[in-house]
Amino acid sequence: MPGATPEPPLGMLAELTHRCPLQCGYCSNPLELVGRAEELNTAQWCDVISQARELGVLQLHLSGGEPLQRPDLAEIVRHARREDCYVNLVTSGFGLTPERGGQLADAGVEHVQLSLQDADELAADAVAGATGAHRRKRAAADVITALGLPLTINVVLHRGNVDRIPDIVELAEAMGADRLELAHTQYYGWALRNRVRLMPTAAQLSAAEAAVAEARARSSNLRIGYVPADYHETYPKPCMHGWAARQLTVAPNGVALPCPAASVIDSLPVVNVRDTSLRSIWYEAESFQAFRGTSWMREPCVSCARRQLDFGGCRCQAFQLTGDPTHADPVCSLSPHRHLIDELVANAELGQALYLEPRRMRSAAAPR
Repeated sequence: MPGATPEPPLGMLAELTHRCPLQCGYCSNPLELVGRAEELNTAQWCDVISQARELGVLQLHLSGGEPLQRPDLAEIVRHARREDCYVNLVTSGFGLTPERGGQLADAGVEHVQLSLQDADELAADAVAGATGAHRRKRAAADVITALGLPLTINVVLHRGNVDRIPDIVELAEAMGADRLELAHTQYYGWALRNRVRLMPTAAQLSAAEAAVAEARARSSNLRIGYVPADYHETYPKPCMHGWAARQLTVAPNGVALPCPAASVIDSLPVVNVRDTSLRSIWYEAESFQAFRGTSWMREPCVSCARRQLDFGGCRCQAFQLTGDPTHADPVCSLSPHRHLIDELVANAELGQALYLEPRRMRSAAAPR
């Protein structure tokens, strides 16, 4: 409800670093990545985690970039467990040796999400930008399952791999995964820069939905999640269950965000955990208050019966496509800007070569 005091957050995404050995062109990290010298140090991250737990956070997701690039990762995990957080590690698997895995399990990691680019080894390595990446991920899965940790395989779907969903499911089963998350590309950061090369066709999406349904019916041990390509949907996704409603993100440099992509809205004031408490940020920061509830909405959202279901859709997507974050998400069929999405979908049907500009640790120009 407009003006209501928000509930405490349930989860926090701690982006420990933007450093990563992979160069995936669908990465949602910002184009201007945070360098190592700007990252929060161990003590600062531990303090943020303590503040998060006091605020009400139960689930801590340690991500990046690649969190294994941090030599203090086990120390951060250990502190999170002392604070009684559930610790989920989101990783590419690079650097997850049996020794490192054992240290992290002993420190308190309770679940691992391992990214996978494709079922085809050559295609996977090409997207990752690293020879041998696919084999190293399979080895990382062996480490995780040998430790008895629950394993989720995350696969970002796009034009180049969406036709291989049956093979991806088969591979996830062979890797011993408990869950497979198949999620179509969300177009932020590097993914937005590569959007025309990543977008699947309508025929591919129809085949993908059928493949997922068949796999769910066949597989009894593997739980399969599927996040559809929202450009092809009638209504937008309920992004983050509403702006700053259940989750928050802390970037490597300490910038606190209502959602992982919120930095794209350049009109939002920047607030940093280095100089503002997490409690003050959650309850008082202008950037967190900006799109809570419904009072910010304009038509067609404000009078729409779905406003408490999809919360107007994604604010970041609305800003990227229309230049105004208070507009309805253009994905919505009721949006006056839906034609922008329809044009993108129509262009995707024309076909594009799958050469992705790789993610790089350097400043970059605006998306094109």
